[in-house]
Amino acid sequence: MTVTSRIEQTPYETHISTDTQVIVADEPTDVGGGDRGMTPNDLLAASLGACTVITLRMYADRKGWPLTAAVAHVDLDNDRQAGRANFRLRLVLTGDLTTEQRGRLLEIADKCPIHKLLENPVGFTTTLAD
Repeated sequence: MTVTSRIEQTPYETHISTDTQVIVADEPTDVGGGDRGMTPNDLLAASLGACTVITLRMYADRKGWPLTAAVAHVDLDNDRQAGRANFRLRLVLTGDLTTEQRGRLLEIADKCPIHKLLENPVGFTTTLAD
C-alpha cells in the first residue's frame, strides 16, 4: 500500500491519502500553519497508539477477556542532541480484568507491529519521480 502526502499553497496543510481514506496534517498557528490537523510528530505517536490498542483488542477478543476499552496516551520526545527519540505510553485498561490479565495485556502492548518496527533500525530510499 502506498500512502500519498500532498501539499499545495496553503501553508503546511497536507492531505494524506490511501486508496480509501484521507486525513489532514498541519502545523500549529505559532509556526505558520493553520492548525487544521495533527502535526507529523503527532501522527507518528498516533500510529503507535492506534496499533497498540488494536493489538490489545485483538488479543483480548481471542482470549475472551472482558476488556471493554483500551486507551493509549502516547508522548514522543525527540532528543536531537542524543540522536534518539523516546516514546512513552500510558495505558488505561477498562473491564473486569484480573491482575494476571492486566499484566499480560501490558506485555502484549509492546508486541504491536508498529512498536516492533520502531525498535529496529529503519532505512530510507528517496527518489524523484519522472
